[in-house]
Amino acid sequence: MHGFANPARFLRLARWLTPLMLLAGLVLVAGSLIHSYFNMPPDRLMGDSVKILPLHVATAWLGMGGWTTIAIASLVELVWRHPLAAIAARAAAVPGAVFTFVCLATGSIWGRPTWGTWWVWDGRLTSMLVLLFLYFGYIALSGALAREGASSRIAAIFGLVGAINIPIINRSVVWWNSLHQPPSITMGNSAIDPVYLWPLLVAVAGFSLLFGGVVLARMRTILADMQAEARLRRKAMQVAEGL
Repeated sequence: MHGFANPARFLRLARWLTPLMLLAGLVLVAGSLIHSYFNMPPDRLMGDSVKILPLHVATAWLGMGGWTTIAIASLVELVWRHPLAAIAARAAAVPGAVFTFVCLATGSIWGRPTWGTWWVWDGRLTSMLVLLFLYFGYIALSGALAREGASSRIAAIFGLVGAINIPIINRSVVWWNSLHQPPSITMGNSAIDPVYLWPLLVAVAGFSLLFGGVVLARMRTILADMQAEARLRRKAMQVAEGL
């Protein structure tokens, strides 16, 4: 795990891996969404609104996956003091928030013709909205700590505490009587017809690659900003010593 703790080694890997993941992700996502819009047949109950399923489900999983990434990186930072863990957590926050917002927006669009309303305060929707607010809080907190040069351990603790919401989101449709449908995909089993399942899985794979590529790109940007700030500080100290 510490083999990539050296920023130079990490940057060498990320330099070629970032565009590869972004390009592969774009191809898979575009293929899945185009196929869903033009070729996916209407569902017997949901009609044409089923075409939004690959986008909605994929972004829901990646919204939760983004916070899971933050929690794992936070744990690594607190326990093993990995120098890139805090940067990885910060880098995952913004794309995770974007996926969560898209999930909520597409769910609202899907819910209007299906449920007859844009929003209901059921367990799944409410816990997903809480996740979006947690993202906003984490982004603000980690950004403020970085600007002040304070320890990122406070943000890491927040990342671990916020992870409590992930199993709540996952099990909310089982624990509470909900308008939201129960889990359609479980371990080793699926209640979704293959004509809808395969575009969904391709979308999940594509968005996962996009998420990974964006996280790597943001990590490279954060490292570049940190290195530029360190150079400015050294120059300032040299100027001060010369005076």
